[in-house]
Order: sequence, then structure tokens, then C-alpha cells
Amino acid sequence: MKNILVAVDFEKSDQQIIDKALQLADAFGSKIWILHIAAPEPDFVGYEVGPQYIRDFRASDLKEEHHQINEYTSTFTKKGIKAEGLLVQGATIEMVIAEAEKLSADLIIAGHREHSFFYKAFVGSVSAEILEKSKIPVLLVPLNE
Repeated sequence: MKNILVAVDFEKSDQQIIDKALQLADAFGSKIWILHIAAPEPDFVGYEVGPQYIRDFRASDLKEEHHQINEYTSTFTKKGIKAEGLLVQGATIEMVIAEAEKLSADLIIAGHREHSFFYKAFVGSVSAEILEKSKIPVLLVPLNE
């Protein structure tokens, strides 16, 4: 297992995903790719960008997300594990799968939260869709909130 893609969403439960990735990377000598999918640009989803303060706010969000990815990456490099961070904008499921394929990932690690029936019916589950659509093996880490 040379490359492991780790999908994070900047929740408290990310540490559980990071811990599992550390364990696997250490055991297999793998490189870790930390991936966060940021919300797409407004024009991507059919909206105008809006006034300057909206663009400034979005830029600030992206800067903070980039900083968080760097912190996660340093967790691995401090332990002697090769790691790189990626911040990509777009549709979450499609981008996770596309990035995993582009990086020749041998495994995708993502978190899984249990949701109510109504949540699943109306919103769905990102982890379940990644599992369903990916041709690359997926490890779902059950998250304790």
C-alpha cells in the first residue's frame, strides 16, 4: 500500500481518522494524502460571486482550511511518515474519487457517522456514496462524536 488518501472535514472526529491513517501508514510504509473538499466557487454552482466582502470571507475560509491541512500533514511528518495535503474545491464525492484515482491511491480512508432515517432519505451519506462509487478500496472509520 504505497498511497493512502485520507478525506477530512475539519470536525473534532477527524482525529479518529488521522489515528487510523497513522497506524496504517506506519505498518505499510505508505505515503499519506490529506484531502479536504472545500465548497465550490459560487459561479460553479450557478451563482454570482457577489460583493467584495463575500469574496474576502471566502478567501479567509480557504486560508484557514489550508492551514488546518498543513497541521494535519505535520502530524504525519513529525512521525517520519511522508504526507502531503490537498485542498480541492468541488462536489465532495466526485472529487474524492477523482483525486484518489489521480494519485493512484491504494486505499481511501473516510469517516462514517450514523444518521437518522430522515437524514439519510433527504441528504444521504457521503461515506456510503464514496463506498458505492469507488473502484478503490475504502476504509470507513466509525466516528464517535
